[in-house]
Amino acid sequence: QVQLAESGGGLVQPAGSLRLSCAASGSIFSINTMYWYRQAPGKQRELVAFVTSGGRTNYADSVKGRFTISRDNAKNSVYLQMNSLKPDDTATYYCNAVAKTTSSSNYRSYWGQGTQVTVSS
Repeated sequence: QVQLAESGGGLVQPAGSLRLSCAASGSIFSINTMYWYRQAPGKQRELVAFVTSGGRTNYADSVKGRFTISRDNAKNSVYLQMNSLKPDDTATYYCNAVAKTTSSSNYRSYWGQGTQVTVSS
């Protein structure tokens, strides 16, 4: 099994910054793409950004130019640097990783428990 643990959420004022971290642990053979999603109250979960094992990144239009996703393959970790935060960014942020536990297993999707980000004055 693979476990994901997010950290770094909290309360921040508009225009402020936060850095989210997500560390994968457990029986990991390899990790393919890593994602950040978010879900605001009463809304569907949405993709924020992803980074492939090769370092290619992609972002939701709503966060382009403000958020930066990165990963450290040696630490099985992914990060989300969030700048110029807006109240609309308030949500629970979830880490997701597509990983395999052995060389012969299939890739599976794993989720963290989420970390709350609140942007408010």
